[in-house]
Amino acid sequence: MTGPSRIVAGIVAIALLGGATAAFAIVWRPAIAAVEPPGPLAFDAALVKRGRDLAAIGNCNDCHTVRGGRNFAGGLPVPTPFGTVFSSNITPDAETGIGRWSEAAFRRAMRSGVNREGQHLYPTFPYDHFTNVSDEDDRALYAFLMTRQPVRAPARENQLSFPFNQRFAIAGWKLLFLRRDTYQPDPRQSAEWNRGAYLVEGLAHCGACHTPRNVLGAERNSAQFAGGDVDNWRAYALNDQSHAPVPWDADALFAYLREGWHPDHGTARGPMAEVVSNLSSVPSSDVRAIAVYMAGISGTPTPDRKRQGEAALEQAKPSSIESSSVKSSSVPASQTNAAGAGASIYAAACASCHASGRPLPYGGVNLALSTAIASPDPRNLANIVLSGVQAIEGERSPIMPGFAASMTDAQVSALLNYLRARFSNQPPWPGVEKTVQDARRARTVFLMTSPAPRDASADPQQREKP
Repeated sequence: MTGPSRIVAGIVAIALLGGATAAFAIVWRPAIAAVEPPGPLAFDAALVKRGRDLAAIGNCNDCHTVRGGRNFAGGLPVPTPFGTVFSSNITPDAETGIGRWSEAAFRRAMRSGVNREGQHLYPTFPYDHFTNVSDEDDRALYAFLMTRQPVRAPARENQLSFPFNQRFAIAGWKLLFLRRDTYQPDPRQSAEWNRGAYLVEGLAHCGACHTPRNVLGAERNSAQFAGGDVDNWRAYALNDQSHAPVPWDADALFAYLREGWHPDHGTARGPMAEVVSNLSSVPSSDVRAIAVYMAGISGTPTPDRKRQGEAALEQAKPSSIESSSVKSSSVPASQTNAAGAGASIYAAACASCHASGRPLPYGGVNLALSTAIASPDPRNLANIVLSGVQAIEGERSPIMPGFAASMTDAQVSALLNYLRARFSNQPPWPGVEKTVQDARRARTVFLMTSPAPRDASADPQQREKP
């Protein structure tokens, strides 16, 4: 080998060695020594109580509790475009949970997405938001979880195809998308606004559902709160792209997040029902702070937006509803027969609640105020019609029967098209029948693959609160 060739070969070898060293440094994380499981008496009661509230704000129980299972024992399937990831057991069981995790190991998982053994965690666990959680709040969460009932529940194997089943790939994802800076208060804003920002951007991880994602599954920061997809539901836009017929304000958001419904917006359903169920148990000051911050995100409505909201409220008055009808100009000729069928179904199955004038939560929301009907995506409305709204045991709560067993896909599609034409000024949805078929299929898969609940209701709200 000539001198220049040796030099080139040496440079290549050094580059390869440097690249391998850098890759190893990026991927490898050391294990953190196991500890003896601390007993419940090792933690201050006030710290545990604070951790309970924080866990509720973070909706931890609903992600780490399989339907009908033991609280925080994991096993919940989380579908992603890359396969299914199952949530982990975060009870203090020494063998299958986090009982041997030190507080330092817990904090590393929250901040860096690395478990005690040094394995990278999939970002279905939203550590990209939990980097904003303070040391004090991490300590309170750790205290709360370590005082729960230990449950032996071995981890279920994730169902991911290559290369997504290789955890070293997550290190590359983190290099691209994980921001490790913590939340910094904005001195121009009030203490309440900053508290809401800290919760929304951190533990509550609202953007995990309400922000669209790129092809690698990371949130698109340029479209923050513009709406996202979760469990075959559409998480609505929370910014100025909201399709709510009546603009949200801080008072309406507070009532909705605290009570699960608002007369101008309706009832929380799908994954959002789980969120508000948890928020009903936390200090109202934190819920108010979240509402104030989110109202700031959506901004002050434009004059046109205000007029649209006032028109929706006017249309929602009983006299307006009783006198309204489907205008022929709003329904294409090809849908005329379907509209007639939809009108008959509405009169027989829906009007007695939704046009009764009874206030929420005992009467149905006036459908002129329904975001599900005004939204460009009919999935949520299809899910609601098929599955209904289950009552919460022991509470006075909204209830609506599901029609999956009593209506065909064609009938549900006709009803959805009718509701869209009658109660909104938006164009018809394309492909409604396929949306209904997909919603029914997703519902069937959920019921078949989930263990039976502990009571007769299949609603996730029945899970034990933290």
